[in-house]
Amino acid sequence: MAQLAVNVDHIATIREARKINYPDPVAAAFAAETAGADGIVVHLRGDRRHIQERDVRILRQTVRTKLILEMASTPEMLDIAADIKPDLVTLVPERKEEISTEGGLDIITHKDAISRTIEQLQSFKILVSIFIDPDLEQIKTAKKLNADMIEIHTGAFCDAKTEKEREEEFGRIVEAAKIAKELELGVNAGHGLCYHTIKRFRGLNAIDEFSIGHSIVARSTITGMEQAVRDMVALVREL
Repeated sequence: MAQLAVNVDHIATIREARKINYPDPVAAAFAAETAGADGIVVHLRGDRRHIQERDVRILRQTVRTKLILEMASTPEMLDIAADIKPDLVTLVPERKEEISTEGGLDIITHKDAISRTIEQLQSFKILVSIFIDPDLEQIKTAKKLNADMIEIHTGAFCDAKTEKEREEEFGRIVEAAKIAKELELGVNAGHGLCYHTIKRFRGLNAIDEFSIGHSIVARSTITGMEQAVRDMVALVREL
């Protein structure tokens, strides 16, 4: 049965819009877990545009399921991860100009640096995932670099303009998940998934966990966080 990890970054986005101390992503994480989430995801960016280091440190003390830290492969983030020790680190690309993560990490081009980062994180007993596009060579490289798992970037599927394009992108995800499983990698998926697009994954048992944030936070502004998470948990459990 697939699991759901809830990303609470955009609770922090609302807070940082006014530079005040609410809404608190820590409280949102508690509500998400109460509603059945299997994990909590936060992306601590170099520019600190939403999640702050304070959030990650408190979440490490309060999260009862598992804490997943998304981060760039930088010395600063390595030091923070080594100190806080999340249950899982997902390595992601990062650009100051982007609104949100724009694509998967190119681990073929940056394989030497990524290899060192993976080795260092694993030396601290932290599991490592890599956020990559559904590209077979990237997946094979993830295996060579000894990653524990991958997170397949689902953005192109979610953003597809036509049904034909959407099905082509979904086919890439299916093939990527299949290959990753054959290589004995854990398989997560995320980026842009919502209450509608998640339904397309019914029957695709190769994906272990879905990471979903923005659509849940958006719904929570109407229904409240617990109900928004319950709605998504129900959909994921049906897959």
